Amino acid sequence: MLPTIWFFIWAVLWAVFFMTDGYNLGLGSLLFFVTKTQKDRRLAISTMAPFWDPNQVWLIAAGGMTFAVFPIVYATLFSSLYLGMMLLLFGLIFELREKSDHPVWKKFWDGSLVFGSFLPTILFGIVFANLFCGMPIDAQGTLRGGLLAIFHPYAFVGALLFFAMFTLHGLLWLAVKTQGNLNNLAISQAKNFWWLMLVALIVFLPASAFATNLYHNYRHHPILLIFPIIIIAALILIRIFLATKSTWKAFFASAGMIFFITIAAFTGLYPNIVPSTLNPSYSLTIQNAASSNLTLKIMLIVVSIFVPIIILYQAWANYIFRNKVSEKEAIYDETSPSVIK
Repeated sequence: MLPTIWFFIWAVLWAVFFMTDGYNLGLGSLLFFVTKTQKDRRLAISTMAPFWDPNQVWLIAAGGMTFAVFPIVYATLFSSLYLGMMLLLFGLIFELREKSDHPVWKKFWDGSLVFGSFLPTILFGIVFANLFCGMPIDAQGTLRGGLLAIFHPYAFVGALLFFAMFTLHGLLWLAVKTQGNLNNLAISQAKNFWWLMLVALIVFLPASAFATNLYHNYRHHPILLIFPIIIIAALILIRIFLATKSTWKAFFASAGMIFFITIAAFTGLYPNIVPSTLNPSYSLTIQNAASSNLTLKIMLIVVSIFVPIIILYQAWANYIFRNKVSEKEAIYDETSPSVIK
């Protein structure tokens, strides 16, 4: 029972991370696409900068829980995908942008932000697609075929899905937090990227039927079909809310869509965590990869204390920076794009 509880707590932590930090990664990936001037770029960055660290606390929580609750999974993924994981973590660093006002420095770190947002987005899609379809791991948890083994057509389908989810989410966040021309551009581009999200789902759903066993649990428990129904409804609502410029409603619909896509995928994966494509007996499951019952009980106490603290911390950050970002908060002149004062 405890491994099952922890599997879904683990899934929720990842879902919340994608739901929160997803808009940072999505907007960062499109920074040059949706801004033409340093002024607009500063405004766009200002919408997400206060939330960059609070949102990534959920990544620390999900990673920490993996280490404590499913240590074999942690060891397998980080040893087999070490280079990819390190690239992902390095990609999340962009805070050095404000250490200098020199235009060359700014441009370099703006480019780093775009690269450091796009790369994790794609890597998350590839890694989780491999979890869903399985990886060529042997009895010792070693990835056969090296890092190249995780690059296959379904992995790129996962990358497309994550890119579409995060970029749409990021554009909606930009629409929520800005006004004027930048707000209008964000809404216009969100409408365009809504179609990309629709295409990504149309590709991902049938591809998953051929490349994974995610639908096994759904065939045996039809009640679970409520998840894809919610996902489709959320996607439709995003379009409806965009048409009426109800940006907050569209953003929350997007957040719900991301949350339930993640939960639906993990529900299909259960009870596997890392299926093996070499031999089903080599697969890492909630039973053979979980820590002892004592550890799981202790971690339940830990999570019941610290997750509410994370929620309060994030709620406080969102309350403090609840207003739209104005030009007054992005000091700018032609000679020196500056920092938020």
